[in-house]
Amino acid sequence: MAVSNIKVLLQCDINKVWNTVTSLEKYQWRSDLSKIEILNEKQFIEYSKDGIATTFTITVFEPCRQWAFDIENENIQGHWIGTFTEKDGQTEIDFTENVTAKKLVLKLFVKSFLKKQQKQYVLDLKKALQ
Repeated sequence: MAVSNIKVLLQCDINKVWNTVTSLEKYQWRSDLSKIEILNEKQFIEYSKDGIATTFTITVFEPCRQWAFDIENENIQGHWIGTFTEKDGQTEIDFTENVTAKKLVLKLFVKSFLKKQQKQYVLDLKKALQ
């Protein structure tokens, strides 16, 4: 099991941050995705530019507070939780991903992969919020 966390204070209103992160229709700001397919109000599939399809099942949706889901693809399974906190007109995001690699060889690399992915996500998010 690998756990990766990123916490960042963004110079932006919490509503804008929440709406950007949780929009499944307006995902083009994400440099890692080719598309998102909405299955129903609780499930969606993200397709990476590498062709990996990851299924997300929403477990918590509390507007401007918390978004969480179970995740699974051919390589990993686990849980992601995002917490949003307003601080003096700014927004703190606190994202934690807890995953298990399905293939033995991936267990060695999964934590560093998650860290790299989270850093890129935050860079993309900052650009989208400008």
